[in-house]
Amino acid sequence: MGKKKIGIIGATGYTGSELVRILVNHPEVEIALITSESRAGEKFSDIHTSFRGIVDIVLQPASQVEKTDLDLVFLALPHGVSMDFVKKYHQKPFKIVDLSGDFRLDSPEVYHEWYQKEHVYHEGFDSAVFGLPELNRENIKQSELVANPGCFPTTAILGLAPLLSEGLVESRGIIVDSKTGVTGAGVKPKEVTHFPNVNDNFKAYGLKKHRHTIEIQDTLNKLSSEEVSLQFTPHLLPVDRGILSTIYARPVKELTTADLNALYLRYYEGHPFVRITPEAPSIKDVRASNYCNIFITFDERTGNIIVLSAIDNLVKGAAGQAIQNMNLMLGLDETTGLKQVPVNP
Repeated sequence: MGKKKIGIIGATGYTGSELVRILVNHPEVEIALITSESRAGEKFSDIHTSFRGIVDIVLQPASQVEKTDLDLVFLALPHGVSMDFVKKYHQKPFKIVDLSGDFRLDSPEVYHEWYQKEHVYHEGFDSAVFGLPELNRENIKQSELVANPGCFPTTAILGLAPLLSEGLVESRGIIVDSKTGVTGAGVKPKEVTHFPNVNDNFKAYGLKKHRHTIEIQDTLNKLSSEEVSLQFTPHLLPVDRGILSTIYARPVKELTTADLNALYLRYYEGHPFVRITPEAPSIKDVRASNYCNIFITFDERTGNIIVLSAIDNLVKGAAGQAIQNMNLMLGLDETTGLKQVPVNP
């Protein structure tokens, strides 16, 4: 049987280039189409010069999907643009993994509240599966449309899922304090990611209203017997990639660090990309890999459970997780093409 044919829609940003970086060495697929509306006709390697002589595919407009035999497409498009593509092409025979936030939430009404934009394809909410394999592996295998999770939500949900599914912590008052590299803001220059504003600096943003708050809460509510309410605050680090989330929760019964580690090891047994570590993780422990490193401890002095969760925001937080979902959707081994060792240093 031949290789599966893959399309990448919108491949000129960081996520698109990361998809290409991983897929180019994937043994079961071939990249059949890469698109860009603004750079059509140019080579992919002219934009991302590290691919010169490796991936010199000429970029096409997205409409070329109608003329290309594809098994699956990745949408590396901005929020509010992906839904137009899905609406237009949802009846085509290819499966879709959407890396935007357009289908991650529970309804078009919730989407409008948090994204301040009317959703044009309400039917997608009925068919889309939230693409966190550690929670939804079997549903992902059967899905035609997968909504790839956000990067911050991946760290927070994986960090809290065992506690809330077992009812071991108070569902209200959870604090998720997250730090990210500047690639999370996308490839287009912005004042907030301008070098003089980032270098030798550290700042919080999106206070009280960051869009990932509702994505985290919606997903955790499905695991918890009580409604979840949490405080999520992201911060910008002067580094290029990586996320470290520090999570605080109050236990509802007496627990020890040994109890917590046993719970997490049991909960994530058989999940190849979650590693429960004996030491607090750093972002370099997972850099350029699809791993999520989780450390958990109980602080006897304060009575808090502390969870640290680290990922590469461009891999497990975006492209790597999308390829993990692709593998499941195409009937491949979940880890195929994703066994890269973290780059440290």
